[in-house]
Amino acid sequence: MTTHPIDQDIQQARVAPAVRAIVIPPCPEALQRLRAIMAAPELDTGAIDQLASSDVAMAAALIRQANSPLHALAQPVQTVGMALTVLGLRPAVELLSAFITRHALQVRSPLLEHFWESSHRRAIACEHVGRLLYSFDPGLGYSFGLFLHVGMPVLVKAVRGYAGTVTEALARQDRTFTQTENASHRTDHAVVGAIVARTWHLPGDVAQAIWLHHDFSCLQDEKFSPTVRQLVALGLLAEYLVHHHEGLAPSREWGQHGAACMEFLQVSHDELNHWVDELYPALEAAGF
Repeated sequence: MTTHPIDQDIQQARVAPAVRAIVIPPCPEALQRLRAIMAAPELDTGAIDQLASSDVAMAAALIRQANSPLHALAQPVQTVGMALTVLGLRPAVELLSAFITRHALQVRSPLLEHFWESSHRRAIACEHVGRLLYSFDPGLGYSFGLFLHVGMPVLVKAVRGYAGTVTEALARQDRTFTQTENASHRTDHAVVGAIVARTWHLPGDVAQAIWLHHDFSCLQDEKFSPTVRQLVALGLLAEYLVHHHEGLAPSREWGQHGAACMEFLQVSHDELNHWVDELYPALEAAGF
């Protein structure tokens, strides 16, 4: 049972006329299997090997990551088992989660050409900084970063004209991104992303933070849990780090709310610059 008002808002949004017709893909069976393996009392690495090896593209993604310059191997690995050893369990599971999610929500659109690579990088940054600042469970930060904008591919696929709305929202200076989405479609990617998070049984804090991730007034609102507010602030920091890595200008939101998020997280500019350098190898290797 959910008790927080925002959880009730997510449930109500799912049956709103503008959202009801949107098909929310079910949680992929492979992701459910991966979660079950990780939740078992005794970890079965052989089961992870078997799951990854069951799909040629998924196996290739693991092997390619293990052979990336990040790991500087003298000899390239050639099997999933070897890749799991090189990557380590947690990074391998995260890469598999990202791969499965991407292919479950595959959308052919120029708008989303680099969407999943950036999402994977954001997830890596959220996990790294969240663990340093708050000793977050690595899976919490990673899941939040990966799913932060997941409503976008769902809306591109389901809603006529949504790609054009995104282009407009990025260009407009007189209102926020989500205000432009709502003006055209009576919903937005934060709402749909929170619904996906709930449908896929992600932690409640993750779903709530996705719902709020463009509403930075929540940082000072104690009706939301500290973890939710930390994730919201962390999401903007991670986006800044990814934009910097990809050679993009900081977002308009960073200009408006970046200082507040840094203050909330008690992060200095020196720390932020250090993370730019520290995360470079991992972000450069991120991909599928």
